[in-house]
Amino acid sequence: MEINYQETSKDLLTRIDIHEKYGSANIDVWTNDLLKPQAGMKILDVGCGAGKLSFLFNEYTKGGAEIIGGDFSEELLDKARAKNRELGTKIDFQFLDFNKLFNFPDNTFDLVTSAFAIYYASDLKFTFGEAHRVLKPGGRLFVSGPLPENKQMFYDIIKEATNTTIPPMPGSSRFKGEIFNTIDGLFAKTELHKFENHLTFPSVEPFIEYVRASLSEDRKLWTSMFNGKDEYEALIGKIQAVAQKWFDRDGKLVMTKVVGGILATK
Repeated sequence: MEINYQETSKDLLTRIDIHEKYGSANIDVWTNDLLKPQAGMKILDVGCGAGKLSFLFNEYTKGGAEIIGGDFSEELLDKARAKNRELGTKIDFQFLDFNKLFNFPDNTFDLVTSAFAIYYASDLKFTFGEAHRVLKPGGRLFVSGPLPENKQMFYDIIKEATNTTIPPMPGSSRFKGEIFNTIDGLFAKTELHKFENHLTFPSVEPFIEYVRASLSEDRKLWTSMFNGKDEYEALIGKIQAVAQKWFDRDGKLVMTKVVGGILATK
C-alpha cells in the first residue's frame, strides 16, 4: 500500500474523532463558554477545515450569526459545503489563503477565530495583521493551538522507541512565545487560556491509529525519523512495542492534550 506522508483531511478527521471518543473534556463547550458568540454577530473562521467551529457557532447562536468559513483546502471545503447542505445551514464556505490579503474590507467582523491552523502562517505579523484589519474596533481574535506540554506521553513513547530527539512542532513550540507575542504586539488586550483533555486509550490499537494520523501530519517534521514506507512501518512497530509495554505496566494509556487559547481584543 502506498503511504502518503502529507497531511490529509482523513488524518485530521481521524484525530478529531479520537479526541471525541476517548477524551474526558469537550473542547467545544470550552470554546463556546470562552467566546459566547451571539446572534447578530459577523464571524470569520480562518483555516476552517471541514467547518467544525463554524457549525459549532451556528448551533450555539441558533443560526442567528453571519458566519464565513475560509480554508485553503478545496477537499475540506467540499466536506463543509456538503454538511452545510445536509443541515440546511447558511454558512458561507469560501477559499481563503491566510498567507495572502484577506478578501474583506476593514472593520467587518465581530469575531475572527482559527483553531489549530493559523500558526502555520509563513509570516505571523502579516496574517495576524490581516485578522486585526478585518475586525471591528472592540472585535475579538481567538486562536487555539497546542501548548509545549501537549500530548507529552505521545512524545515520551516515541523518544523511548527511537532514542531520537523529537523535532520541534510548529504549533506548540511557537505558541506561547512567538505567536502570543505577535498577537500581543498588534492588539489592545491579549489573554492566554488553557484547556486540558485527558485521552484514555482502552487498548494500544487506537493509540497507534492516533500515532499514524499524527506522524503523517507534516512529513517534513518527521523525515529525521524515517525515510520511505519500510522505515515508517519499522518505526510504527517500535512505537507499538513500547506502547504495549506501558499499557501492560499501567493497564491503560493516558495522553493529555493541552491546548492554549489566545483571546485578543482590537
